[in-house]
Amino acid sequence: MADYHFVYKDVEGASTQWDDIQRKLGNLPPKPPAFKPDPFEPAPDPDSVPKDKSWIDEKTEEELEEIEDDLDDDRFLEEYRKKRLAEMREAVKISKYGSVMPISGSDFVREVSQAPQDVWVVVILYKEGFLECGLLLQCLEELAVKYPATKFVKIISTDCIPNYPDCNLPTLLVYNNGAVKANYVGLHSFGHRCTPEGVALVLCQSDPVLNDGQSGSNASVLEGVRKRFIEKVVTEHEDHDDDGSSSD
Repeated sequence: MADYHFVYKDVEGASTQWDDIQRKLGNLPPKPPAFKPDPFEPAPDPDSVPKDKSWIDEKTEEELEEIEDDLDDDRFLEEYRKKRLAEMREAVKISKYGSVMPISGSDFVREVSQAPQDVWVVVILYKEGFLECGLLLQCLEELAVKYPATKFVKIISTDCIPNYPDCNLPTLLVYNNGAVKANYVGLHSFGHRCTPEGVALVLCQSDPVLNDGQSGSNASVLEGVRKRFIEKVVTEHEDHDDDGSSSD
């Protein structure tokens, strides 16, 4: 006759009196805690979330375009949605620049002549190994970071203009709407000391070439350029005076 053995398993987490005694004597490990499931929380209903400015701020550009019909009854939020969309698109446009981009002769028309009408393009004609070209390039690199809505490009002089004389290097060309608006031949065009502040001031003398994408107006950008130039001159003058007094 078969011998059947039955094993009784109590409710999980429960314990018998015998088990409790054995645990007190150290013959059994501590009793594991009873399993307790996490309290049930229903998924949030997107339609129940209050629609305010913070709700719109959390949306991506695609989501803002999708909810256009949902805000027909709320003029304030609809206007704010349009404002946020415009800000996002402007930020995308600005993020395209921010450095001095190298181009070749075959790129010139696309990158410079056919640049968007509202974008100013600063082109430096240069050659490697020319000290003056290196100095101006350093200044432009700094300006490209400060004014990311202005497009800065560099091209080997003879790739742009065949047989262009080395004695004219570096040369700076300023384009807008497909046309040359200004040109500066040689480093002396930017003063006896070439600094980013001095180059910025020269570029903005007649046209709003530099654009940081944030100042809101050409006048405020120019005001900032002049202020930084004056601060630079004053700092250099004070440093010169300090050096003179220390040598005495």
